[in-house]
Amino acid sequence: MSSSDIFIGETIGTAILILLGGGVCAAVTLKASKARNAGWLAITFGWGFAVLTAVYTSAPLSGAHLNPAVTVALAIKDSDWSNVPTYFAGQLLGAMIGAALVWVAYYGQFHAHLTDKEIVGGPGAQATSAKAVEAQEVGAGPVLGIFSTGPEIRNAVQNLATEIIGTVVLVLAVLTQGLNDEGNGLGTLGALVTALVVVSIGLSLGGPTGYAINPARDLGPRIVHALLPLPNKGGSDWGYAWIPVVGPLIGGAIAAGIYNVAFA
Repeated sequence: MSSSDIFIGETIGTAILILLGGGVCAAVTLKASKARNAGWLAITFGWGFAVLTAVYTSAPLSGAHLNPAVTVALAIKDSDWSNVPTYFAGQLLGAMIGAALVWVAYYGQFHAHLTDKEIVGGPGAQATSAKAVEAQEVGAGPVLGIFSTGPEIRNAVQNLATEIIGTVVLVLAVLTQGLNDEGNGLGTLGALVTALVVVSIGLSLGGPTGYAINPARDLGPRIVHALLPLPNKGGSDWGYAWIPVVGPLIGGAIAAGIYNVAFA
């Protein structure tokens, strides 16, 4: 496959992934959304279906990595780093496009949510929970969770370990059964299984950090959150942002090592 196919495929696929994944987070979170308060099950299955749709769409062009951790793992497995920058560029751009499209799709809901004094504070308003107070202290705005992840308990070692463990599970699943015939990414036959693995990770391991398990999925939308003209949006929590980038990359490398030792 050509560099242009890789870049276009990863951009389109990752944009779809974030549009649908971020979209379910917006649907569950935002005021005046019909799906508000639908809960964690809706989010985990929404992300799983997002993976399924994105993989089926982009696999013919790029092999549907859609995740720098997967790209790194495949580069280690195959000892071929020539296309890694192209994959990374498409994934980051696609993630940013997808996050921007979530804002467009839920524009009115974002405005209603972020101008509600019970949500963002104001005269006579007060924090309704210890978590809300903590979020304000660390600079995580009230809608940041639609764009990127954050921990329930802020412990860098635990948070990093959680992201590493979840990513190892994901990438091992990709490497062992989700490769297409050319061995360069997810094929359509592996899309359903991989989507179900993402649902499983979300249900079992998503509670502590929100399971980024994908550096582009977290970093691209976090950048968009920082740039968007959202009223009362709060901070983008850049102090935490390194964990959902570094953790999945380490997890991908570990998964590749396990694969090469146990399966190759």
